[in-house]
Amino acid sequence: MRKYISSTTNLWIAYTIWLCLLLGSCAKAPDFKPEPSITFDGFSKSTMLQGQFNDSTFIKIGFIDGDGDFGANTTSNESNIFFKDLRTGVIIPYKAPFIPSQGANNGVTGTITILLRSTCCIYPPTTGIPPCEVVSAYPTNVLSYEIFVKDRAGNESNRITTTPINITCK
Repeated sequence: MRKYISSTTNLWIAYTIWLCLLLGSCAKAPDFKPEPSITFDGFSKSTMLQGQFNDSTFIKIGFIDGDGDFGANTTSNESNIFFKDLRTGVIIPYKAPFIPSQGANNGVTGTITILLRSTCCIYPPTTGIPPCEVVSAYPTNVLSYEIFVKDRAGNESNRITTTPINITCK
């Protein structure tokens, strides 16, 4: 004797399969920390001529901010990207624009590209040579930066160090 499955049972089986497929296809959102995280993604070129307006390069920095509060409000005068010249210890501030929150968990990721103007060659303190001078004994200078960012809550990112930039001291 054959048993028949009722149409109600078929409907419940179809519904259960559909629900399992639907739940199984949902991707879990990444679990980012509330503190921003950055990576050094490179320079557009690694050699520049000495002098602030003589040359420039672009730097690319990747970022992730789990709570999505990266970038400064348009009314804020606060800087949120900081470059430390490792030759001198001088910190150069920049301001990243406001990035609106996205998605269910409001985390944001992206790439920041910043134009960096060249700088002066700096000579060993024992020489007494002032910065920006052209001295044949020192034809080049090497510059690296330590970089970190802050989000709107004041959370500070990890610190990264760039690869060296060679400055031609002409």
